[in-house]
This record gives sequence, structure tokens and C-alpha cells, in this order.
Amino acid sequence: MQNNPDPSTFDIAVIGGGHAGCEAALAAARMGLKTTLITHSINDVALMPCNPAVGGIAKSHLVFELDALGGEMPVNADCTGIQFRVLNTKKGPAVQANRVQSDKERYSSRMRHVLLDQTNLHILEGDAIRILTSGRRTTGVSLRDGRTVHAQSVILTAGTFLAGAIHMGARQWPGGRLDAPTGEVLRDGIRELGIRTSRLKTGTPPRLSSRTIDYDRMTEQPGTDPAPFFSWQARREADLFHVEQSGKLFHVEQSVSPLRPWKPGSDQIPCHLTHTTEKTHEIVAKNLERSSLYGGGIKGAGVRYCPSIEDKIVKFGGRTSHHVFVEPEGRNSDWVYPNGLSNSLPEEIQDAMVHSVPGLEEARILRYGYAIEYDFCDPTQLTHALESKVVENLFLAGQVNGTTGYEEAAVQGFMAGVNAALKIKGKPPALVGRGDGYIGVLIDDLVLKGTDEPYRMFTSRAEYRLLLRQDNARFRMSRLSREIGLAQKEYLDETERYEKMIAEEILRLTNTRHGGKALADILARPEVVYATMPGCRDDLPRAVIEQVELHVKYRGYIERDLVRIRKTEEMDRKIIPSDFDFMSRQALSYEAREKLTKIRPRTLGHAARIPGVSPADIAALSVLLAR
Repeated sequence: MQNNPDPSTFDIAVIGGGHAGCEAALAAARMGLKTTLITHSINDVALMPCNPAVGGIAKSHLVFELDALGGEMPVNADCTGIQFRVLNTKKGPAVQANRVQSDKERYSSRMRHVLLDQTNLHILEGDAIRILTSGRRTTGVSLRDGRTVHAQSVILTAGTFLAGAIHMGARQWPGGRLDAPTGEVLRDGIRELGIRTSRLKTGTPPRLSSRTIDYDRMTEQPGTDPAPFFSWQARREADLFHVEQSGKLFHVEQSVSPLRPWKPGSDQIPCHLTHTTEKTHEIVAKNLERSSLYGGGIKGAGVRYCPSIEDKIVKFGGRTSHHVFVEPEGRNSDWVYPNGLSNSLPEEIQDAMVHSVPGLEEARILRYGYAIEYDFCDPTQLTHALESKVVENLFLAGQVNGTTGYEEAAVQGFMAGVNAALKIKGKPPALVGRGDGYIGVLIDDLVLKGTDEPYRMFTSRAEYRLLLRQDNARFRMSRLSREIGLAQKEYLDETERYEKMIAEEILRLTNTRHGGKALADILARPEVVYATMPGCRDDLPRAVIEQVELHVKYRGYIERDLVRIRKTEEMDRKIIPSDFDFMSRQALSYEAREKLTKIRPRTLGHAARIPGVSPADIAALSVLLAR
């Protein structure tokens, strides 16, 4: 743990050592702020209590953007990955996504080493029970053992620990996750500050012993080779491993360390696919009343797009089977994650249910599945910098804002850490617009729309998704990345060189003609590949060629979206005074006045994206602001 001359005074205190907390603490410390990360145990940082996987549809876009900005999750996932895949390869580039199955233990241990080695970062083991304030401004954190941590800013990343309750059948007990304490006292203190909370629910499946599974009855799902990485660091290392010289390949050896347990992308482990059966459905249907979810024990809203097996049986009654993805939790681990069997049933029912699935007839359950109910804070009480509108210098990030998923938590944590540091330095916040990245879509949705169920990122949430592809994240985020200053200089310089190459090549293709047609028009045809096109260049990096080809092929759609983004940005530049009295403006509908008063949008563009505020209300508000 880092030494600190004054162990009780910091610039920034981060509560919680999950994915949001780790990113927040690292970002703040790397920006030169004296930071403390308060966690129950240093051994539990960056745990993956659900599936040990990073990425997936739309979530991978967040991870690529985080890599472009200088976050740690992309590198951590690549260095501890045991299987790498690209999803949606038969669909367009806007919805293609990387996914990495990580080694659960290695993912946490590597992040722990990163935290312990970080300058300006002190790890403090303890239980935060109260956020301290003076007036409406935070001053620090009080711990259960009586210690006080003084800080200019506090970042709350409590995950599912705010009054967390675990459910399994008729049983219920307090906990932020299995075998972990809950934070009911902290939740009560947050409410006293004027922060609104509501109840949500999530869950996890049982864990199985790999040695008791019949994989021959399942469909093998191998990883993609060569491995597709999230991080520039891993991609660069992969290039170093194979150096072409005189037509031969030479292997470049590198040492194994806690930060690099194996060569990224090597020795991938397959996942497997099986399915539920009519017998599975019969077992669940007959025991719904014994489920915590359908027996009345759970009141919070669950994850709509990652339903429990009980929800699947009830809501999709016409289906005779559902996929079950059997995924290893580690390279040397016996534990297996049966993705698709999340439930809150009693133990004996879980046994029968698991054994009804092909290949799992003899499977031994190492840990039973359960549901967890917890409080979250109303995200409409936040600014786009993720700072509380109720308590100054208090930032919130992760599941505490109503989201679900490691990736959604990590990017929020990073942005909260950056913005807390910038505020202390007296600089304006770092903001990502909806036309800049999925990070912007995520935060904009939370702050302006709120959520009444766990929020999960999807490509359908982004109206400019053809522009916001995972392959161009480094270019989309380059300006903001330079301003923040956390990404490696070599990476930023390479990105700038590539941007110039892309622009020059697009201009050349537009101005060069072949057979009476511009090369750009020839390349725009779906069947034409850049490498086979007359006049193509073979001296450009692969990343440059990819961007040139996609830009030319989708030029019309891209130009249309750019026009829409410019209009949105124009509205976002029209500032609404902080003391603007919406309720007294009779030109606005009553619903609009209520919504605008509750959320207090910063700009006219923000107001336009609040549900319940109509175009007529925006037109009237525009006139009122002009006056």
C-alpha cells in the first residue's frame, strides 16, 4: 500500500473497489491527485461476481473507448483473457463486438497489483458508513471503526452494497454479494443528504464443477485466432511477437509477471453451448412460488435483457428451450459458469434444474445461484460530469447509478475520477457527447432519462451508431484523450499519424479517376475490396485501410449523421441559466415544467432529450431563453 504523510487527508476518496472504483481511483491518481480507495478488502478489488467476461454487444464499444482514454479495464481483460471472440461478424461494422472471457482470479489479482503500484494512490481497508459534508459540500468519509477520511471530493461506487439483500428460495439475508457485508447505514446517510434511492434486482446462476460435465453432449465454441484485443497495448505486443525477416517468423520471448500472467491471446480455452429442455421448464414452472422472484420475496425491478430462468419460462412460454453457454471461470479453475441459468430457486430445485440440461446430468454444483436486491441512487440528480446536484464534490459511478455490467461501471468510474480531479484543479469537466461515443450515450441517458430497471448498453440506444463503431474509437476519442492526458503519448502520436493518413487517402481516392470514375466511387460498391482495387496502396497500416474503406462505403450515411450531430451540438450550446424558473413559464406544458424542474437540464439540447418534454415545449423554451 502506498505511504501517505497524512493517512487521513486526501484530495479524492473513492468508496468501493469494484470496476467503477478501480477506474476512478487510478484515473484520479494518474492525474496527480492524492487519492485513497476505501474497500472492505484489498484482495476483493475488481471481482467478477457474475460472468468473468468483458465486452459483448455495445459493451465492447465502451471498452474500446475506455482504452482510447487511458483506462485500465481493456488492458486487464486482454492480459488475463482465456478466450477471445468477435460477435456479429455476419452483420455490419456498427454492431460487431469483441468479447473476452477472462480468468476470474487473475483479473482481480492483476488489477490489485496495478493499484498497489500506482503512485499517489493509497488503499484503505475499511467500511464506509457515512459521507461527511459541510453545508451542501462533501468533506470526507466516516468509517465504521471510527476513523475519518478527509477529502475534497468523494466518489461513491458502492455497487450492489447499498442495503443489499440476497435471496435464495424462501431464504433472505443481508449482503452486498455472497459472503460480503451490506451497506444499510451508508444508504440511510445518503438519503439524509437528499439523494433519492430506489430498489433494483439482479442475480447469478449456480457454479458447476468442470470435471463433472459431459462436454461431448455440447457444441464447442472455440475462440477467434488470432485473438482480437481491446487494448492498443496488447495489439502492439502481438505485433512484437512475430517479426518477419527473410520469410521466416521469429518468436520473441517475454517474461511472465503478475501484470502479464501469459502471452495475451495464447492457449485459448473453448466455451460450450447446450440448452434447457422441456423437463427443465417443467421443473421451474412447478416451483415458481418457491422462487424468491415469483414467491413475493423480491420487490425490485430485474434486468430485462438478462432475465432469470424463471422470467424466461414465464415470459416466453412458447419456447421449448433456451441457450445455456457453459463458460470456464479460469485457466486452472474447476469452476464453470452456466450462462443462462440465473435463478433464485431453493437448492434442491436448482439441483434438479441443472441435471435436466444435456451434458449437465451429473454436474456437481459448487455454489448455488441467488438473486440480490439493492438500492441505487436516482441518476437524474447528477450532472453530465457525474457530480451530484445535491451535494457538491460528490460523484457517483457504476451500479449505484442504476446500471448493470462491468463495462458500464468501469467507464462511469473513469469519467467520475477524471472529472473529480479536473474540478479540484479548477478546470472544466471532460464530457463525451452522444455523437462522440457510447460513454456519452450512457451518461446522457442516465442523467436526462433516469431508469426504473438496471440499465444495460445496447447499440440500439445510440442514434449515431454507424459513426460510433468499436473500430474507430481511438479516432473518435482522440481529442478528449489528449485533453485528459492519461493515454500513452506513443499511442496518441500514432493515432494522429493515422488520422492524417486516412484523410489524405480519402482525398486521393476522391480526386483520382479510373475508367472515368473516381476511385472512391468504385470502392463504395459492396463487392469491391480496397486491396484489389486499381490504384490501391500497399504501404498503409491495416488500421488506416480499414477506416478508409468503411468511410467510403458508408459515406452517405456518415455525412447525414454528421449533419444531425451538428444540429444537436448547436442546441447543446444554448445554456439554460441555473436559476431559470420553469414552473412559472405558462408557455410550457405542465408535464414539461415538472420534468424540467426535477432534472434541471444544463442546455436546451439536454431539455429536448428529457422524456415528457415535447418539441412544442422546446420551441417555447427556446423563445423564452432568447428573451
